[in-house]
Amino acid sequence: MDLRPRKLDVYIVKKFITTFFVALILIIGIVIIFDISEKIDDFVSKEAPLKAIIFDYYVNFVPYFMNMFSPLFVFITVIFFTSKMASDSEIVAILSCGISFHRMMVPYIFSATLIAALSLCLNLFVIPEANKTRLDFENQYIKTRYKSVGRNVHYQISPGEFVFAESFSSWNNTAYRFTLEKIEDNVLVSKISAESAVYDTTSGRWKLKKYFIRDYKEDLSDAVRSGRQLDTLIDLSPKDFYLTEKTVETLTYNELNQLIDTQNMRGDANVKFALIEKNTRFALPFSAFILTIMGVALSSKKRRGGIGWNIGIGIALAFTYILFLRFSQMFVHTGALPPAIALWLPNVVFAIIAAFLYRIAPK
Repeated sequence: MDLRPRKLDVYIVKKFITTFFVALILIIGIVIIFDISEKIDDFVSKEAPLKAIIFDYYVNFVPYFMNMFSPLFVFITVIFFTSKMASDSEIVAILSCGISFHRMMVPYIFSATLIAALSLCLNLFVIPEANKTRLDFENQYIKTRYKSVGRNVHYQISPGEFVFAESFSSWNNTAYRFTLEKIEDNVLVSKISAESAVYDTTSGRWKLKKYFIRDYKEDLSDAVRSGRQLDTLIDLSPKDFYLTEKTVETLTYNELNQLIDTQNMRGDANVKFALIEKNTRFALPFSAFILTIMGVALSSKKRRGGIGWNIGIGIALAFTYILFLRFSQMFVHTGALPPAIALWLPNVVFAIIAAFLYRIAPK
């Protein structure tokens, strides 16, 4: 197969990229209008500054939304301009000139590669930083700032060190019914119990109120100490008591990996949110290739009803993919599938469909 660039390649790449960004701008404009109408009451009631609304929220909202619905934009783009080419008999002319269907796919795959690379860069570098500002704005002007992980929190903060708290208050950074246990060779060697533990944001230390320290010896005897207050340094912060569905969206790739390692070591069930985020960041860009192939296979044949039917099928399949991707997260939450399998399952299923459609597409 001759892969040297031709005018046809430039023509298709230009149409692909141009249509993609035009569709992107139009749809984002519509979404922003609806989003403003939905949140205008919050903006007014909480006196959000216009500058913050524009630059802190919507400027950072655009890359997040663009990346989240990139499969929809890619599929609609391919369906739209390829159907137009088929309707104008351009596809027939291309194939009649001796260019194979496989060779015609080269500029499509090249364009999909550019979009996938853009999506991956947004996921790894741009969106996490943008989400920090966007979520800070939402927490301040749209919704409640924090959500506690609930009651009876149990963490392994380091090998052999376990923390238990019956409840945690975000208002005063206080953990109630606090316990710190140290275990060596599967034997409990010490235990600190406190009525409450208050986090000092200045020093980064915990103040244990009405504490008891029990040291266990090899002969099973123990020594007990107590007091009204004890300052201690623990590898734990108030952030560890908050749900991480949104927190993981603000982390860079290295920070996300560090969080996963820490939460796995602690036995933290919230690690599933970080694993979902990590796998989604790679699975979503890869969908550009699958949906491009599927889109070309569906729309390269001229239909009697025009391009409307193709666009309708394209939108339906694109939304099906996005819903499938979101629904696959439920397999992780329920423990039915590991995150790496659940989040890549939509790509596998749609890749099989795309391969079948490509095989029966007109050559």
